[in-house]
This record gives sequence, C-alpha cells and structure tokens, in this order.
Amino acid sequence: SPRAAKPLIYIVDDEPLGRESVRELLEHVREIEIIGECEDGHQAVREIRSKRPDLVFLDVQMPGMDGFGVIGKIHGEHLPLVVFVTAYDEFAVRAFEVHALDYLLKPIDPDRFQVAIDHALEAHRRKDLLHLDRELRGLLEDVRNRSRKYVEQIAVKSHTKIVLVAVKEIEWVEAEGDYVCVHAAGKKHLLREKISSLEEKLDPRQFVRIHRSTIVNIGTINNVERSFSGDYVLTLHNGTKLTVSRSYRSSLFALLNLNP
Repeated sequence: SPRAAKPLIYIVDDEPLGRESVRELLEHVREIEIIGECEDGHQAVREIRSKRPDLVFLDVQMPGMDGFGVIGKIHGEHLPLVVFVTAYDEFAVRAFEVHALDYLLKPIDPDRFQVAIDHALEAHRRKDLLHLDRELRGLLEDVRNRSRKYVEQIAVKSHTKIVLVAVKEIEWVEAEGDYVCVHAAGKKHLLREKISSLEEKLDPRQFVRIHRSTIVNIGTINNVERSFSGDYVLTLHNGTKLTVSRSYRSSLFALLNLNP
C-alpha cells in the first residue's frame, strides 16, 4: 500500500527552532511525508491519536506534559515509532541506549540524524512495532524511576513531637482505614495517610505492594512459601508472616526475579 511505502511523520517540540531544524533535515528524505507539527504534549496526544503518524520526532523536555508523558498516554493504542529529540542529561541517554530506541541530542548532528532516520525507516519496513512498544515501556519505567526522587524519611506526628522515620528502616506497612501503620526498626508508627499515596513516595525497586492493605520492603524478606491453600506467604527477617494476595503476586515475583 502507498501508506507502507511512505511513512507519515509528525514533529513535536515546544521550541519553533527545534521543529524547524527537524523539518529541514527531513526535507532531504524523499521517502517520507511530513503530516504536521505541534508545540505541546497535550496537543501531541490528540494529533497522534487522530492523524496516526508512523514516526514521531518527539522533544523530551516540554512544559505541561513532557515527551515521556505523551508516550505514557498513547502506548498500547496506535503507537508510532518514536525518535526522541533531547538536550537531556546523560542518564536518559544511557536509558535510550539500553532500550535500543533512537534519540537525537540537540543541536542535531546531520550525520547522526541520518542514522536515526535510516533506523526508523528500517523498523517501519519490518513493522517491528510490538517489540518497540515493549522497549518503550521499559524505557518509560527506567526514566520515571531514575528521575523521580523518592522520599528518604517520613515525618510521623505523635502527641507533642514529630518523629522522622528513615525509609530504609521500614520493614512493612499496613493500612488501617485512613491511617497506615509503619513498622520500622522494631517500632510501630501511625501515620494519617492512605496506603496508595504512601506507596507513590516509596521507591518501587525497593518496596512492593503485596496486598490491598500491605506494602513490604523486599530487603526484609527472609523467605517465600506456598501454603496448602495455594497462597504465598512471606516471612520477614523479624519473623513476621505476610500473605501475598493473588492480584499483587506477579509484581512481587518480577521484583524478586522469581518464576512462581
């Protein structure tokens, strides 16, 4: 089909000069068609959904919704091939390399651009979208985890004082209505907070939800056993036993690199 022969290209960058430099480089590529451009993430999501481009040149840093936010909104739908354009720091560049996705550093080097466009056109010909969608999800997680700053201590108010609890000392957390009970270094602390909002503050590489009302620090797990009923039970180093509910089992096993 003509569509397969001529990939449709869309450009997203909040800076007019950024869009112009990509457009000028693309104008030398005969086998593509530029179908539009925009300057912010929210508009990009709408346009990608309606115009269904095959390839998007996507700026990472934009106000409001950044490039990762755009991908987060559209992955799992019609996901185009994506070449990130970034003036980002090294950690992100390493993440792109690890996940084998293409990226261009600003200011764009024409030779490097040629490599990226060749790579993208080849992937489009192979229709390797499923593989790239998986890569993109991996990249997204990687960047989110590295760029977010998780809390290192939690302030707990008790009668007359505020106690600072070091996150690395937290063994497990249980929900009690609008409160959570934080078990840390052999002590219990009651915190007026929903378990879901506390979960967002904790590093997901260290803390995992194992039940609707339980979060555990994986560093405190001594063993994982299967009970007669088929449920899994964790025993912590301090002897505490916690049940893993079925709906949270896969995330625990993934984090522990276990095959149930």
